[in-house]
Amino acid sequence: MTRTIVESKTKTAIIGFDQPFCVIGERINPTGRKILAAELEAGDFSRVEADALAQVAAGANILDINSGAVFSNKMAEDPRYADNNFVEPPLMKEMVERVQAITDCPLCIDSSVPGALENGLAAAEGRPLLNSVTGEEERLELVLPLVKKYNVPVVAISNDDTGISEDPDVRFAVAKKIVERAADFGIPAHDIVVDPLVMPIGAMGTAGLQVFTLVRRLREELGVNTTCGASNISFGLPNRHGINNAFLPMAMTAGMTSAIMNPVALPIGPKKIAEKKAEIEAAGIILPADIDDETFVTLFGMGSTKPRAGSEMEAIRAANFLTNNDDGGAAWIKFNRAPVKEGEGRERRGRRRRA
Repeated sequence: MTRTIVESKTKTAIIGFDQPFCVIGERINPTGRKILAAELEAGDFSRVEADALAQVAAGANILDINSGAVFSNKMAEDPRYADNNFVEPPLMKEMVERVQAITDCPLCIDSSVPGALENGLAAAEGRPLLNSVTGEEERLELVLPLVKKYNVPVVAISNDDTGISEDPDVRFAVAKKIVERAADFGIPAHDIVVDPLVMPIGAMGTAGLQVFTLVRRLREELGVNTTCGASNISFGLPNRHGINNAFLPMAMTAGMTSAIMNPVALPIGPKKIAEKKAEIEAAGIILPADIDDETFVTLFGMGSTKPRAGSEMEAIRAANFLTNNDDGGAAWIKFNRAPVKEGEGRERRGRRRRA
């Protein structure tokens, strides 16, 4: 069985055909997150640390750390801050060190900048996953030597110098090319995790069928593990969680072994709570004066005021159980066990002792 080993200093994550589905948490990424990017520019890593802990608590097996940022406010003092090649290498090192200081979760070093990849690899303890290499000649020549030098596994994305093909046969051919070129460097197939590229189902009706077929071919013909950006499938559509929740178990049964995704259901904020309360009061419903926000959002099915595992994690854990990758259903039972309230555990234990 193909197994890809990813390690921190003290913990191992295994991506494999006979393993539970591996969740690679995607939240530590300033791309498209203006607040996070601004905080990083100001030297504030508190949100990075909070995102790391929340994702691990929600069930992430590996944490992806993406340093994709430029520092727009600093451009006036030094135009180099507009250049990813200048900003990302030191930023990646700092992010890796900050995350490692608070969690032993294995890491995935993610950047398009070779200098950032090498800084991340040098700072990471254990054996991180590298994200990523493509079939582009320049990228192959830059990244594969790093993979060999640090003896790490790598995500291989199925596009090349011609771009991203809509033809799944072409994307398979690109993946095969990367696996073969990696072999030339002495990198084994079990250290290649192929991303066959999931297209949005809203733009291409066959996107789901394509990726399921591709994953089967990659498993059977190349013997490699696979991953994807899970949310790509539902891009631009309503109720994206509903689509993601169906897609992930289907991809798993086709042979996909991991996904880069957000495992956390984000907390409900004060603005949404206030809007819902106003809606309820307008309907003539009188709420208790002392109702707290967490009780309120739970009562009205809004979620939680605290970060928690998202619905996609529920779908993945159920699929692990159904595919016999959850020994005796232990993880499923633990996931669905109601949390013990403060003081309740001691009270129950006390009753058992008296009995």
